[in-house]
Formats: sequence, structure tokens, C-alpha cells
Amino acid sequence: MEIFIEVLLPIALIFMGGYWLQKKQVLEIRSISAVALYILTPALVFRTFYTTVPDRNYLIIVVFSIVFLVIMLLCNFIVAKIYKWDSKTVSGMNLATIFTNAGNYGAPLILFAFGEEAFAFAVIYMVVQSLLMNTFGVYVANRSNMDARGAIRISLKMPVMYALFLGLALQYLNIQMGDSYLGAIDLLADSAIPVVMVILGMQLATISVKSFQWGLVGYGTILRLVLSPIIAYVLTLMMPASPTLAAVLIVSASMPSAATTAMLAVQFDANPKLVSSITLVTTVLSVPSLWILLSLLQ
Repeated sequence: MEIFIEVLLPIALIFMGGYWLQKKQVLEIRSISAVALYILTPALVFRTFYTTVPDRNYLIIVVFSIVFLVIMLLCNFIVAKIYKWDSKTVSGMNLATIFTNAGNYGAPLILFAFGEEAFAFAVIYMVVQSLLMNTFGVYVANRSNMDARGAIRISLKMPVMYALFLGLALQYLNIQMGDSYLGAIDLLADSAIPVVMVILGMQLATISVKSFQWGLVGYGTILRLVLSPIIAYVLTLMMPASPTLAAVLIVSASMPSAATTAMLAVQFDANPKLVSSITLVTTVLSVPSLWILLSLLQ
């Protein structure tokens, strides 16, 4: 019960705040999500890669994220072939199951559950996920609406990738930014996670349970909350990760569907109802599933 009260409940209250706001005010979610997607998240990515010195743990997180993504893609590819999904369903399912809510849910959860050292790993994982979502995720979101070349062109327009390269370049060249500029970036970066948490709550308020495609939602939920922890655990056994890093990777990979994917689905019309449905169900069911997982890891 302590894990629920001290770790899960504070995060759920923020989601509920966004849910309540949308029910009362009916705001334009797409405009707010664009702020997070094009300004706040790039600021967070830039700060992370400008201030963090790469080490072995950094490499382990990157390799884990890529291998995990490929495995999830293969799972969806096989099931899509069996059930003959259309391109929009494939795009939506990939968005909903490949990328986890490692930032606005996972990072604070790991901080409360495992402490500062684990939180540092969680932030790196979150940034890697953000990079993948805002490049490959944008490609996936657009793949059902245009050819591969057009989808790649849209992906290259996303500012997150350029924020990453700029941060790495300034760090490598040892270019020191003024305190006022860093302070401005900190303001934006610190806003990224809470704003996206509120956006997720707002998105959940717009979802109608009556419109659920329960067969697809059920598959996506099982893949996201049941199979993902198993896959992540096996991968950590194959990597030279410390116990703390291994716990961070397993928990991060076991989070519900990422709120950003719902934003991408809305922004690029990649079956947003399916993505939002899986996001809602996995977010609600993640409370008991993460409760069990954290109890086992601790």
C-alpha cells in the first residue's frame, strides 16, 4: 500500500487534474500538444545532452531502447499479417505499443520508488525515447498517409533531433552558455514533463469507451503491460547493466502507452481513437500492474 500512496497516487492526481480541466473547459488539445512537441520537449532534450557526459550506462540505455523497439515492431508485424490490419491500424498500434510513457509517468515514478541515481538513468531513457518518438514515431504516424520518402521528410522537420545534436556539439566543443540562457532553457525543460502529464489527463477526458475496438485494445494492452516487462527483463539479463539500471529499464519499458504517441496520432491522423483507447486502458491498468512490478523489484 505504501508504494501506491507514496509513488503512484501523486502521479495519478496530476493526470486527474488534466482530466478535470478538459471536462470543465473543453480546451483545444492539439494546440497545447504542439507547444509540448515543438518547444518544451526539445528544450528538455537539449539540456540533457548538453549537461550529461556519455558513459557505458548511456550506451546500454541506447542499445536497450533500439533492441526493444525492434522486438515490439516484430510482434506487431507478425500479428498484423495474421489479422490483415490496414495501414492506419498498423500505424496506430505501433505508436501505442512501441513507445512507453517513460517521461511524464515513468521518470517521476522511478524517482519516488528508487531515488536520485535511478532518476538520472530514467531521464536519459526518457530522452532516448523522446528522440525515437519524435523521429521514428513521426515516421510511423505518417506512414499510413504518405509514402516512405514523405514520412521521412516530416520526421526530419521535428526539432527534437536538432536539439539533441546541438546539445552534443556544444558539450563536445566545450562551449559554455551564459547563466541567463541556461536559466531560460531550464524554465522550458522543467515544464515539459508536467505539461505533458496534464495533456494526457486532458486526452483521457475526450475518449469514449463506447468507441473502443476491444479486440485491438486488448492486444495492445497485453503487449504493453504484460509482455513488455518480460521482454525487458530478458534483455537486461543479456546486458552488463547494474541492478539499479536494470530496474530502471524494466520499469520504463513496462509503462503504459506514451502520451506523446497520442499527440502524434492526433497531429498526423494515425488512428487517434485506437491510440487514445490503448493509452487510456493501459494508463488505468498500469496502477495495479506497476504496483505488482515495483513490489517484485524492491
